[in-house]
Amino acid sequence: MPSLGQITTEQDQLITQAMERDGSRLRNYIRKHVLDREATEDILQEVFCELVEAYRLVKPIEQVSAWLFRVAKNRIVDRFRGRKLESLTAAEYGEGDDVPVSLEEMPEEQRSVFIAHEWEGYSFKELSAETGVSVNTLLSRKHYAVLHLRRRLQSIYEEFMKK
Repeated sequence: MPSLGQITTEQDQLITQAMERDGSRLRNYIRKHVLDREATEDILQEVFCELVEAYRLVKPIEQVSAWLFRVAKNRIVDRFRGRKLESLTAAEYGEGDDVPVSLEEMPEEQRSVFIAHEWEGYSFKELSAETGVSVNTLLSRKHYAVLHLRRRLQSIYEEFMKK
C-alpha cells in the first residue's frame, strides 16, 4: 500500500505534467474568449487550482486535458454571466429618444441562447447537450432574439444612415 507521501508525490508529478503539457494551449484557448490578459491569467490559475483540488480530494480524472478545457470553458462562462449587461441608450447614438435598447427586455430563454451562442462561443449542439433543449428550439429562440434586437435597433440604424 503506497504511503500518503508517495501519493502526494505522484499527484504533484501528474499536476506538473498536465500544466507543462496543456498550459500554453489552455492559455491560448482562454485568451480567445477573454480579451483582458489579467482575467485570462486569473482563469488559468483557477483551472489549475481546481486540478490540484481534484487530485487532493482523490477524484480520478481520466482525460486530464479534456477536463482542463471543460473547466476553463465553465470559468469563462461564469465570468461572462457575472457581468451586468449594459444597455445602449439612444442618446449615446445622437438620438433624442431615451428608450434604452437592452438585452434584459428580451425573454430569458431567448437572451440566454443569444448570449451563449454569440458572446460565449457555444455551438447549438453544445448548448443542446448542456440544457437538454433541442437544437431546433435553440435556433428558434435565437432567431426571435435577433428579430427583437433588429426591431429595437432600427431607429439607431436609420439615424446612422442619415449621417
